Amino acid sequence: TGQPTDKKMSSMAFYAYRLMQRRDSYDFLLRCGPLLHQYVVDMFAKVQSERLRYIRTHQKVLRADQYATLRDQMAADGDAAEQGQRVVLPSSFTGSPRYMMEKTQDALVYVRKFGRPSLFITLTCNPTWDEIQRELKPGQKHDERHDLTARVFREKVKVLIKLLKEKMIFGPVQCYVYTIEWQKRGLPHAHLLLWLKTRVPPAELDNLISAELPDPDLDPELFKIVTKNMVHGPCGDENPASVCMQNGKCTKTFPRSFVPETKSDQSGYPLYRRRSSDNGGITASIRQRGKVVRIDNRWIVPYSPVLLRVFQCHLNVEYCA
Repeated sequence: TGQPTDKKMSSMAFYAYRLMQRRDSYDFLLRCGPLLHQYVVDMFAKVQSERLRYIRTHQKVLRADQYATLRDQMAADGDAAEQGQRVVLPSSFTGSPRYMMEKTQDALVYVRKFGRPSLFITLTCNPTWDEIQRELKPGQKHDERHDLTARVFREKVKVLIKLLKEKMIFGPVQCYVYTIEWQKRGLPHAHLLLWLKTRVPPAELDNLISAELPDPDLDPELFKIVTKNMVHGPCGDENPASVCMQNGKCTKTFPRSFVPETKSDQSGYPLYRRRSSDNGGITASIRQRGKVVRIDNRWIVPYSPVLLRVFQCHLNVEYCA
């Protein structure tokens, strides 16, 4: 209603508006299950087409003829008039060659200036997070709402960076870089490299990173989180059909060896403490594929107890420096 205006709206803004949840509307699109995925894919194809059309018709505005690599290619190929119309995707277009090259060079600057990173952190989305479950429509599953999963995971990544950068739970931070990927099962995970200003002394490494089961009597909450999210497999003889198995061996080199104390291997990377049951280590029973499996510290993925309590998901932390 009202007077017509000359204002225009992009496809991205329009479909983002349609996908937003509102209390005073039925949110028909968000209740369509797998059809929502098809709708999102088709509409994003339209968004990309709109962006590409703008780039193709505004090459002079983007000054594409000034790119050094383009001039070199034209000089090598001969007369530009014989080459047809070239359309150069700028670095602002996500996924373009110039975009990927720019991000790669930005990341390599950190390595050149600060050396090898200190920590490698992997944060995986947990579909049972309360923030996801309470926003699902009645009868919905998390894999029917990738829009919700992506938004919640994005906020979790912001919290992780805040804890690392501002709260400095591992110490003062020089810089960081991360990327977000999507797994085949439809859940995002983030890979983050962190550069610390000071190295972590070997004596304090066990306080920051653990590769053991916590004592269920002393810390039942952390024990529950670890057994639910930080156990690899088990694979091998217990589950030969595991996705990590190749030629009869685990590609992730599990189960690991028992190590009485944290030490460095020949390559300089730490071998985290993994005590056996005879040396004070904890064992536990978990249910996998309908049967109970007995595990020990050889199957635990290294984690940070502090971060694991906050995020309650698969959160792998490795010390690199």
